[in-house]
Amino acid sequence: MVIDCFAFFKEMKNKMYSKIDTKIIEELGAIVGQTNVQTTKDILKAYGHDETEDFVFLPEVVVIPNTVGEVSKIMRLCNQQKIPVTPRGAGTGLAGGALPVCGGILLSMERFNKILNIDEQNLQITTETAVITEVLQNAVKEKGLYYPPDPASKGTCYIGGNINTNSGGPHAVKYGVVKDYVLNLEVVLPNGEVIWTGANTLKNSTGYNLTQLMVGSEGTLGIVTKAVLKLIPQPSQSLLLLIPFESPESACAAVSAIFRAGITPSCLEFMERRAIEYALVYLGDMKMMIPDEVQAHLLLEVDGYYIESLYEDCEQIAKVVEGFGAEEILFADNDAQKRELWRLRKCVGRAVKKGTIYKEEDTVVPRAELPKLLKGVKMIGQNYGFESVCYGHAGDGNLHVNIVKGELTEQQWNEELPKAITEIFELVKSLGGTISGEHGIGWVQRPYMPIVFGEVELGLMSAIKNVFDPNNILNPQKIF
Repeated sequence: MVIDCFAFFKEMKNKMYSKIDTKIIEELGAIVGQTNVQTTKDILKAYGHDETEDFVFLPEVVVIPNTVGEVSKIMRLCNQQKIPVTPRGAGTGLAGGALPVCGGILLSMERFNKILNIDEQNLQITTETAVITEVLQNAVKEKGLYYPPDPASKGTCYIGGNINTNSGGPHAVKYGVVKDYVLNLEVVLPNGEVIWTGANTLKNSTGYNLTQLMVGSEGTLGIVTKAVLKLIPQPSQSLLLLIPFESPESACAAVSAIFRAGITPSCLEFMERRAIEYALVYLGDMKMMIPDEVQAHLLLEVDGYYIESLYEDCEQIAKVVEGFGAEEILFADNDAQKRELWRLRKCVGRAVKKGTIYKEEDTVVPRAELPKLLKGVKMIGQNYGFESVCYGHAGDGNLHVNIVKGELTEQQWNEELPKAITEIFELVKSLGGTISGEHGIGWVQRPYMPIVFGEVELGLMSAIKNVFDPNNILNPQKIF
């Protein structure tokens, strides 16, 4: 679905933005060099999408800066001329956060790709924001250090995008999400001013916490160009278990019981049977026999520094899950088996996307409410006639719901499905949860924000946006 920004302009009620003329193109070229200002249709299309379904919005121009000074000059120019700017990292987002829905400039941060310093004494890293997450993790691992946030796209996504969406990943259950590791940020504001948001310290009670305000703001308040991140020592030991269950609800119910037994896994992932089947077809080269009676699995990891204590944890876990009807547990006792199981889990999202037309919802509830959420999702699917493929970070209560189009008509998909999604989100709210755990709101989830926030809360958020960006030029039409 390719959407031309100029046609979109005509439909917008708010006519506040300026089109980009040749004079602006020349000024942009003077800032970043003409080769870093792209206007050809193929380039615009390549940068006009992220991983959100099949949406493509064409910007008017793609600009690729290399320094914070260049970003500052671009934002100063755009603020003066009222030109919308959409910042983009690797384009791996799933909520449309990097879609240039108002045309204007697509600002690619891809050249901000250098690790600047690894401080082994203070367990910190200073990095530009287009460094790939896995590249950063491998760089600190060589020094015996660990940066835990690991979204499924860690091999391609950028640190900056992780910061903008407050990404998590499997290891968040024990180690926390991105916000727990961000100490300080260099940010270019919409008017071109450059600030640091905090200090390179573990504690900071000095004024409002601008650092955490930026984390998860989806590029609507400022453009992050550098980050100072906290590190921890690298765990030296880990054990991985694949635990089968006869029912998905039983698998989900076991999750809370594991924590109540005093065990904190480093990862605790849920995959229903259909999720694994999609993944096996997608991989092609992985063989895994799933007995007919098995309808869900938990993938559970424990890690630390002393292998004996990890074995004790696994024994305790086996006793707990036995009470929820777990079948024979697969123990991955070598690195090759561990890699295969993680390869299976991390490709599920890509597998569903490749195999069918789908929408993915990123629900999250208190972990003890997971069985009710899963049951409710399946009932809503029956009522509206769609299949859902569910998996996710069960240890956090974070369930990814992939809604598959299947036999639904275009009318059902476009008109009835939003009603079903609304019911899912209302269920999530009733269970004490919220509508995004780690993907963000972006463009596609905006209509559902009033389900979880009232007028007062939304008004406060809009007012914050207005303070930072009174001309509404930075990543407009996102979140609100």
